[in-house]
Amino acid sequence: MAIKKSSAWLIALLFFSSLYAFGQAQSEKKDVQPIPEPEISVTQQTVKINNVTIPLSTRAGTLLLRDENNEPIALFGFTSYTKEGQNNPKRPVVFAYNGGPGSSSFWLHMGVLGPRRIIVNDPAYTPAAPYQLVNNDFSILDVADLVMIDPVGTGLSVPVGKAKFEDFWGVDQDIRSICLFIKQFLIEYGRMNSPKFLLGESYGTFRNAGVMNRLLNQGIALNGVIMVSAVFDLRTLLFPPNDDLPYIVHFPTYAATAWFHNRIANKQTNLEKFLDEVRIFTEKEYAPALFKGDQLAVSEKRIMADKLAYFSGLKSDYWLKADLRVQAGEFYQELLREEGKTAGRLDSRFTGVNQDLLSQFAEYDPQSEAISPAYITGFLHYFYSDLKVNRKHNYATTAGVRSGFKWDWNHAGNMRWNASAAINTGIDMAEAMSHDPNVKVLILNGYYDVATVFYGVEYSINHLGLTPEIKKNIIMKYYEAGHMMYTHQPSLEKFKQDVSEFITSASK
Repeated sequence: MAIKKSSAWLIALLFFSSLYAFGQAQSEKKDVQPIPEPEISVTQQTVKINNVTIPLSTRAGTLLLRDENNEPIALFGFTSYTKEGQNNPKRPVVFAYNGGPGSSSFWLHMGVLGPRRIIVNDPAYTPAAPYQLVNNDFSILDVADLVMIDPVGTGLSVPVGKAKFEDFWGVDQDIRSICLFIKQFLIEYGRMNSPKFLLGESYGTFRNAGVMNRLLNQGIALNGVIMVSAVFDLRTLLFPPNDDLPYIVHFPTYAATAWFHNRIANKQTNLEKFLDEVRIFTEKEYAPALFKGDQLAVSEKRIMADKLAYFSGLKSDYWLKADLRVQAGEFYQELLREEGKTAGRLDSRFTGVNQDLLSQFAEYDPQSEAISPAYITGFLHYFYSDLKVNRKHNYATTAGVRSGFKWDWNHAGNMRWNASAAINTGIDMAEAMSHDPNVKVLILNGYYDVATVFYGVEYSINHLGLTPEIKKNIIMKYYEAGHMMYTHQPSLEKFKQDVSEFITSASK
């Protein structure tokens, strides 16, 4: 029986389509690598706090993270410390991470939370190795167990299976994967009924706000959330055109920095009283002046420049040339220019050599340069030697070393309000606190932190629209130090006290 031409063509088309589909399937199989097994190094560590030695069961390595459909998506890196002989599920557990985005958790790990800490010169440069790794008398391990989290792209955390790095590199992608890890860890190690806390630093606080809301929506309520050097509204960090807000919220930190470096004439001896005066000036005089824009009279502008000069240590003419608006990078480059120095961004108490006295913006951060080698080298020594992690596994201190690292700043919480240009997870925090009126939030602010300024946090909190009853659940603490306030010994001691009291109180 003869086959019609049209039928022959159809059969041929189906045949070649099948071959193509088969080839594609085979190709996809080749592209998807076998799922590697997670590895965990289990060791016993100790920490001595208040003259009491605490034995710790320590796990350092990776957990095979699965998505909502139970598909493996990442080897997720972590280090956990659990008090030995403590089978009480009521013992609190704290999940902690740094920020970036794209930073691993070694800063908090070795600076203040873990059983060992790095000694650095504060506020000066720390000489090269050998570094001092000592017992951390100020760890929180006497009041809670601890899980240090390294988001995908940092530490040992990498995607597996069909997942790719870009599936984790974004505001919402990051929040999702952190929540998946926390839930899976709680189930894996039988801690679902323990008091639960988040502790994030810098971008980690931005993450915290989203994580606490997403976890709550999944039926996991937190006892408390600890924000170290916080930011919720990214407008408070950036200096976009025609937006006066960042200039306003940065100014009190400029004043604190000038106070520390003795650039204030007849300065008060008490920093906090001085900053109360600065807050009043900023709110009642500086902000209204900027709001006027070019409608501010020349005489008014000159008076305002003089007042800004008094509080900031920068000359009045400089403020006039800047149209009363000085960006952060301009400030810490200008303040000590005559001494040939630049001030720190993460901690403006630190100073470094200004190699270009004509430059408008600072080219580097003295605080970062002063302490980073000690923290990185000291941590890696501890991680591979004391925790005995497989030396074949490379620990990435930052996702910036990964090819193609790029952050997706879209956030669903903002899209609901048609506010895609103003990324703000404070919206998520307000929702979580309103839906769970029991959760407590502790915010730790450094007066000399120019990276996440304390007045910006105050502004954000005051604009969350919380009821007075809910707002009482937010506790603000301040330190005469910078972004990583724990490098400063008095602030380290205060950090320990504030955080321990918060965990103990919120666990009841």
